[in-house]
Amino acid sequence: MPQIFQPSANTLAKVSIVGGLLLAGSLIGLLILFGRSSYVTRAEEFIEQPLQFSHAHHVGDDGIDCRYCHTSVETAAFAGIPPTKTCMNCHSQIWSSSPMLEPVRASLRDDRPLRWVRVHDLPDFVYFNHSIHVKNGVGCETCHGRVDEMPLTFQKNSLQMEWCLDCHLAPEKYVRPRSEVFTMGYRPPVPQAELGPQLVRAYGIESLTNCSTCHR
Repeated sequence: MPQIFQPSANTLAKVSIVGGLLLAGSLIGLLILFGRSSYVTRAEEFIEQPLQFSHAHHVGDDGIDCRYCHTSVETAAFAGIPPTKTCMNCHSQIWSSSPMLEPVRASLRDDRPLRWVRVHDLPDFVYFNHSIHVKNGVGCETCHGRVDEMPLTFQKNSLQMEWCLDCHLAPEKYVRPRSEVFTMGYRPPVPQAELGPQLVRAYGIESLTNCSTCHR
């Protein structure tokens, strides 16, 4: 009986199997990279707003504390969006006739809130509480980046679960004194490897990684 397969068929089969595995692995790797890309996470992407508010000017130049606008950040899950009246506390006197600020004046005049677009918009199945993180010494800058250097606000980090877990698994790498939570450009007075564990013990911080911590 003549031989059906040529001797080279074994080599071809091995190459095909290895090639198929490499192709499948490459496709999986590309999907993982795509899932972490800014196209999906929207990190570093400027969000169009009804008014292009500059944190670089208000925080960096004028030194306005985060809590002046985000009044509930220390006491509630949501940091709070300032009402138009907060803007007009200053802008009824400063740049009061600027065309750029007409949407703010119109909002107050018509008693109609500005429709800000959320920059850090977590999925509905994720629970996040600002006050807990502030109480435990997590700085605004840690999650939001150097907003004092952002002429237009954007999401600095991916906000993906692995990014959150990096802190939850090792909070000592990120926590700072509560008095420095709202400080931009914070630098620890001693190495973080020394200060972090001290703060974790002092604040009673636990490494919370149970699913129900964030998914409720």
